Amino acid sequence: VMVWLRRCTHYLFIVVVAVNSTLLTINAGDYIFYTDWAWTSFTVFSISQTLMLVVGACYYLTFTGVPGTATYYALIMTVYTWVAKGAWFALGYPYDFIVTPVWLPSAMLLDLAYWATKRNKHSLILFGGVLVGMSLPLFNMVNLITVADPLETAFKCPRPTLPPYMTPIEPQVGKFYNSPVALGAGAGAVLSVTMAALSVKLNTWTYRWMA
Repeated sequence: VMVWLRRCTHYLFIVVVAVNSTLLTINAGDYIFYTDWAWTSFTVFSISQTLMLVVGACYYLTFTGVPGTATYYALIMTVYTWVAKGAWFALGYPYDFIVTPVWLPSAMLLDLAYWATKRNKHSLILFGGVLVGMSLPLFNMVNLITVADPLETAFKCPRPTLPPYMTPIEPQVGKFYNSPVALGAGAGAVLSVTMAALSVKLNTWTYRWMA
């Protein structure tokens, strides 16, 4: 009975985190439509994706103890997102706008940190967290660059971004003019270490609860 309870708890957590990852990352390209707040939105989305990837991947990695499962988890996120954004394609959006698999290379770095340090959890948290936090905003920018003519796409497929009463009067003030990639990487590197630690701890708590 305990074996099945353990398995069900594990799979339930993986499904819940993967679905929530998709809900956050479903907007991976939406900063293109925030014409006034593009870089601000890019930074926020980069950080949110970084944290969701780290939480699920670290839990999965430490639960199985097998390097490579972080990449597998990123693949789950990617496929879920492709399925969800298929609705966009049905509404007339260009296919290449849907999403590119930006999480896979960051997850590979997480696996590499775990494997290279002989499955050391503390190294996974520190090195892996920093690597994911610093790399994902960079890959997210690659995602932005590979979209065919983002501005033209935004004008052809207009979407409401904020209700009228929330529309900023001076939106330029909110832009991150310097470097959204550097800002996202800096914040992500700090926050993802914290989230990686919480994820590994959650795995320990899960085992104790099931014991």
